[in-house]
Amino acid sequence: MSQQPLVFKIASEDWEFEAIHHLNYKTFVEEIPQHAASPSKRLVDKFHNENTYLTCFSGRKLVGMMAVRGNRPFSLDGKLERLDSYLPPGRKICEIRLLATEKKYRGLIGGQVLGGILALLWQHGMEQGYDLAIISGTTRQERLYRHIGFTPFGPLVGKGDAVFQPMFITLETFESAAKDFLRDSPTRAFQTAAANFLPGPVAIPRVVKRAFEQTPESHRTDVFVSDFQAAKQALCKLTRSAKVEILLGSGSLANDAVAAQLSLAYERGLILVNGEFGERLVDHARRLGLEFDTLSFEWGDTIDFSLVERQCKGAGISGIENQKSGIGWLWCAHCETSTGVLNDLDALKKICADCSIKLCLDAISSIGTLPVDLSGVHLASCASGKGLRSYSGLALVFYHHELATSPRLPRYLDLGHYAQHQGIAFTHSSNLVHALHASLKHTDWEKHFTSVAEVSAALRTSLRGSGFSLIDVDGHYSPAIITIVLPAELDSAIIGGQLMEAGYLLSYNSDYLRRRNWIQIGLMGEIAQGKLASLASTLHRICFTRMHAETVMG
Repeated sequence: MSQQPLVFKIASEDWEFEAIHHLNYKTFVEEIPQHAASPSKRLVDKFHNENTYLTCFSGRKLVGMMAVRGNRPFSLDGKLERLDSYLPPGRKICEIRLLATEKKYRGLIGGQVLGGILALLWQHGMEQGYDLAIISGTTRQERLYRHIGFTPFGPLVGKGDAVFQPMFITLETFESAAKDFLRDSPTRAFQTAAANFLPGPVAIPRVVKRAFEQTPESHRTDVFVSDFQAAKQALCKLTRSAKVEILLGSGSLANDAVAAQLSLAYERGLILVNGEFGERLVDHARRLGLEFDTLSFEWGDTIDFSLVERQCKGAGISGIENQKSGIGWLWCAHCETSTGVLNDLDALKKICADCSIKLCLDAISSIGTLPVDLSGVHLASCASGKGLRSYSGLALVFYHHELATSPRLPRYLDLGHYAQHQGIAFTHSSNLVHALHASLKHTDWEKHFTSVAEVSAALRTSLRGSGFSLIDVDGHYSPAIITIVLPAELDSAIIGGQLMEAGYLLSYNSDYLRRRNWIQIGLMGEIAQGKLASLASTLHRICFTRMHAETVMG
């Protein structure tokens, strides 16, 4: 037997598909007489063009395979009338077919092959949002299918020596049953606690992962430069901004770059604060030596724009230190990530336009989650690893005016230096740029915004119905951040840990969340549809069970 290692992958090359046709023939013609013999000894499945093939290779030898497809009609639709009447309702269904392993690899190594393919199945199912799989299982292997977690339904189908039992398995059952079954799987793809509802890092779409995995390129090559400029154009189109610079770094770097630009103007500013990230803008400004006043509001509250307008017009407000008129710039967070409150951008634009003030915006958690129009915004910061559905590591600064380089600024913070070099002033990461461009290019943003809003509204309704208190004052909230205020008798860190064990990764570990006993659900990246339906009920079950237990103990 070949000593080459087992490699698990989704088939993509012509020679791999040819190997699939031959193993298909060996299994479903020669071993299980389901199809007629052919001199070519190859069998091309009738759904070949729609199948995703999960495979195991040893060198160029196909060891095992499985086909998955989500398009109706399924093969079982043609064998069973009213197929859906046998199945749990409200599920996104895929059909599993053509499960096969080369005879000489069965036995001990066959368990490794099946385990690895099932791990690929779980990963593919999560990426596609499937939460129910159906299969026509050969009666010869019914015991194995039951062990994996499949439930038989309906009458047997087929005839002669090719008789099959229709079966289904839910995502929850698969994860529970396969946890032990896949313990020794040769692939690490199976991780049951990875349904990502964080506000960052976010779950990454498959097309973005593929772009990121390309061979790294020099930032001086024509290919990279072309993709870089295309990404910039797509960013500007998405936000209605004239220009953008892309730096290697986080959103904090983008805000430092904004503060650096403001330091060149020698103007006094005003910073609005209604959460953690407004407070961080104050820190950015102080570190760059900016002169400014602050207007602070309670966490979870919206901004009082009548107070903002009075301050901007120089009327003064009691209680503000170092009051001065002649404000040149205003800076605030569009979406205050710490609470999920969405500050009114149109109101900010109007006040700044009426008072001839430069509006600067932290848009790190809003761009990519809802329509954001940056026309009329002087400077805006963003990052690649949140609503733009890509990997963390790229800091973005949007603007409309001409920028000149300044020797007063550190080279890395000098946006004019970037503009002078068509955005590529220093070594860049081709992998991060290609990934971001792939997300921008392959996302239907209008459809995405609608989907996030609908999912958010439904989830908020479900959570409120379960008795949870949310931060969403007068509807001024981001659809992509749901902040839950837990009762005092529950510990957010404990609840967050239990949710992670149940397969849900929520935000609860930040100091500002722990201090307030809050947890957050983020809908910024690729939404795990298979886990979404039961998120609210799971959260309620965990919290109710714990509260009940503590009440009994008390």
